[in-house]
Amino acid sequence: MPPVSLPPCFIVLGPRGLSLAQCLAVTLPGARIHARADRVDPSAVDTCFESVADHVAGLFRRGHPLILLCATGIAVRAIGPLLTDKQGEPPVVVVADDGRCVIPLVGGHHGANDLARRLAAHLHVPAAVSTAGDLAFGVALDDPPAGWRLANPDAVKPFTAALLAGDRCKPDGAMPDWLGRSALPFSPDGARTITVGERVIDGSAHRLVYHPATLAVGLGSARHASVEEAVGLVQHTLVDHGLAAQAVAVVVSIDVKMDEPAVWAVADALGVPARFFPAARLDAETPRLTHPSDAVFAAVGCHGVAESAALAATGADGWLMVPKRKTAQVTCAVAKAPAPIDATAVGQRRGHLIILGTGPGWSGWRTAETDHLLAKAEHWVGYRLYLDLCGPLAPGQNRHDFDLGDEVARARHALDLAAKGAEVALISSGDPGIFAMAAVVFELLDQGTEPAWQRLAVTVVPGITAMQAAAARVGAPLGHDFCAISLSDLLTPWPVIARRLEAAAAADFVTALYNPVSQRRRWQIETARELFLCHRPSDTPVLLAHNLGRPGEQVRTVPLSDLSADDVDMLTLVLIGARTTRRLGGVAEPVRLYTPRGYPIKTGETP
Repeated sequence: MPPVSLPPCFIVLGPRGLSLAQCLAVTLPGARIHARADRVDPSAVDTCFESVADHVAGLFRRGHPLILLCATGIAVRAIGPLLTDKQGEPPVVVVADDGRCVIPLVGGHHGANDLARRLAAHLHVPAAVSTAGDLAFGVALDDPPAGWRLANPDAVKPFTAALLAGDRCKPDGAMPDWLGRSALPFSPDGARTITVGERVIDGSAHRLVYHPATLAVGLGSARHASVEEAVGLVQHTLVDHGLAAQAVAVVVSIDVKMDEPAVWAVADALGVPARFFPAARLDAETPRLTHPSDAVFAAVGCHGVAESAALAATGADGWLMVPKRKTAQVTCAVAKAPAPIDATAVGQRRGHLIILGTGPGWSGWRTAETDHLLAKAEHWVGYRLYLDLCGPLAPGQNRHDFDLGDEVARARHALDLAAKGAEVALISSGDPGIFAMAAVVFELLDQGTEPAWQRLAVTVVPGITAMQAAAARVGAPLGHDFCAISLSDLLTPWPVIARRLEAAAAADFVTALYNPVSQRRRWQIETARELFLCHRPSDTPVLLAHNLGRPGEQVRTVPLSDLSADDVDMLTLVLIGARTTRRLGGVAEPVRLYTPRGYPIKTGETP
């Protein structure tokens, strides 16, 4: 799927800033609030951090737009050493924590000025925009509004400098409102030119070229058509007709092609979204087709795909600029709308199911990718405790709570939501692929009973599992070969689990035991103990990690012979050491365990 912008992040240093951030967040759907861990209630924000400078630097490097509610000097010191490429840097805005001023600090022409104006309007204060072109002409020439693309951004600086020095510019093509309302010095005999249109035109320091995103590329293909063939056909079609790729707003096709790699390859090559229509909607365009086909109707339920989809995307006033062209496996057509196309309002997008994990508990153990995709998702689906760990919803997000044990029901619910075109996060604890929801989803997909599910984009996001977190708390007990076994016999017969325990014990694996007990299942953990005692010394260290990363965390060790069901619950990870696992520092806390790899480490020698 085409990349999307990263969510903006509010950086809060205290309670007053938090209140202001919560007020401003309603203006930026999907925005996240990050705050100093020691100064606000962690449950009131999305992410906590310890070091302002380190946290801001990390977000800046990843490309998040930033709104810092603090003194300007703090922001300057945090991002100053990172400023190297003004074209690639994300926008940074500083807001006084009393809301009296809003300053676009970095990336004024790449979103910061507009972001500052939006926040300032909400606060009823002026935005402190200082960019020369904006101040003189009331428009950022290198930051056109949505639906418009600048073909030669490198020319903006000399072009603007010339206008500021007294040159005038002449229009070439019908000027859009956003240019017409500006204070640009237009004149029929101007030395500089602004050209507007869908055609390819060479720009220069004397000519800025703007393309309206008014074109829709319709695509039809055989199943598993060549990606290279599809991309090549579309590129050659645009070149042959002198059309700029930057004027394309969307790639469109029939909904049964939602999972077709050729369609997505074309969308990726053009850097635009892909959207889809049902056959009945496409067949409504039959009177406008140049070559309606009964054979296509018999195959997919409409008399044409490429032309119909392009026309459907451009609306009743759209028209075919390029009728259907075809190769052996692919067809394409290009239609033009009378105004820039809002791709988000065209047809249906492909649903996206994101299967992710919260980590063992603490928000700091969530990956940056997990936080990014959580912020994007329109729906969160999961066990209510896991959803609580993800923090508050952003405006426009929906939460779907399930009880513990409803794994199949929640997976089906998430798949059904995604099949409607939604962005859905199915949330596990730990890593979603380890004793969690990913396997349930793929088992449902493997059954093939719901065709709409097969068209979805499915992303599995790796996370930190309890085994890793527990090991890190005490050192390196997973330093050599290890395995993980679930003691839950709800889905796996106990004799199978027992054979696996016996094999792990005999092979001397460090062994993590998940789901060690429940209210009705108490005896398995002690049976496991007896199996391991047949192969390991009674004083083998067993790590018990309870409530990792959450209030009430407890990490301790007991000898294998003392392991009891009374020591554990469903929030406890049990890690049984190998014969070679060693404990440092005697019996005193903190516990330090490691399992050596077997490398020869020499001491007392000189080179």
